[in-house]
Amino acid sequence: MSGSPREEALRLLYETEQRTEGAPTGSGRAGRIVAGVLSQVDSLDEALEAASTNWRVERMPPVDRVILRIGLYELRHEPGTSVGTIIDEAVELAKRYSTEESGRFVNGVLATLAAQTRPEAAEKAAETGG
Repeated sequence: MSGSPREEALRLLYETEQRTEGAPTGSGRAGRIVAGVLSQVDSLDEALEAASTNWRVERMPPVDRVILRIGLYELRHEPGTSVGTIIDEAVELAKRYSTEESGRFVNGVLATLAAQTRPEAAEKAAETGG
């Protein structure tokens, strides 16, 4: 897996989930995303669980869980990145590295969280389709 900073962050965070010690770090934007997600994982997971109907975070597929953490982190801390871009790219990662159903799941959870986190931007994204 290589390419965008989100893909690199996904790889590193997935690796972290599989390890018992030592978190890999990245550089540049991917490294900032990884460090941000890891520093706020409890807060992110709490919000993800509240937004995902009938799904506890620990029961989510690991790839989906990591993608959702990245998306929520970006919604909270990357105001220069549009809501539509964050959600679209998260859905694409889910489709590419998980399942087609994961794409719909990630879209629904992040759309709910976007409406809570950035209500005006989420409404505009919904109206314009991205």
